[in-house]
Amino acid sequence: MRNLLLFIWKHYFFFVFLLLEGFCLYLVVQNNYYQHATFVNSSNKLSANVLETSRGVKDYFYLKDVNEGLAQENAELRSRLLESYSLVVNDKHVMNDTSLHQKYTYTSAKVVNNSTNRRNNFLTLDKGSKHGITKDMAVITNTGIVGQVKDISENFCTVMSMLHSRTIVSAKIKKDGSYGPLTWDGANFEYVTLSDIPTHVRLVKGDTIVTSAYSLTFPENIKIGVVDSWERKSGEYFYTVRVRLLTDFKKLTHVYIVNNMMKNEQEQLETKSEADSKE
Repeated sequence: MRNLLLFIWKHYFFFVFLLLEGFCLYLVVQNNYYQHATFVNSSNKLSANVLETSRGVKDYFYLKDVNEGLAQENAELRSRLLESYSLVVNDKHVMNDTSLHQKYTYTSAKVVNNSTNRRNNFLTLDKGSKHGITKDMAVITNTGIVGQVKDISENFCTVMSMLHSRTIVSAKIKKDGSYGPLTWDGANFEYVTLSDIPTHVRLVKGDTIVTSAYSLTFPENIKIGVVDSWERKSGEYFYTVRVRLLTDFKKLTHVYIVNNMMKNEQEQLETKSEADSKE
């Protein structure tokens, strides 16, 4: 405080000048219509700019909450889509109030760790067993598939990425339904390989590739990518198709974990049939 008082005393002429200058400007603005109007307009414009900048900064820091809220809302809306239900029809008629049984539910999750430069890549999500997550659930985004849940803790889970040597997804060409296994060759994180497509299929660059109905994990018709190129190896009767992924694995932030509510029932029935066929 003493140093401040000494500084003011040492430069009091300057401060007196500023005070008188300010008082003079006040008199000019108050007693002249043009100057008063100009000052008011300028001050309003300055205030508006300051408020707009302040609001922009505040909105930026709230983006995280906004994004998480939107992701949760999208998950709830996805669960209500017609594609998330299966039609129940008896031999005589369909009851309007029980004709649809929900097959898929969606949980939004945030990506907290991710890799794309390894032969076997994984992601870590901020949802775990206490959120109802179990092994082998599908993980997707708005743009396409991501992978399958592998291990779970109470608050987190790891996901075996589509960019993993052991990931195999049943995929099909959307326009005609020709299907085959989809895998990653470990070369480029932007491309995967679709195999066993019959040579009579007329492929066109840009054809859409989606998940097929033969997957217990992924819902049908989830986008995967588009046809980039294809080849037929000597002596084979199938095409090997190079597919450009629609999901950018280097920019993953929010995803959806998909629960197939009828998966266990289907697995148990198919396991029983397989066992019976071996007898």
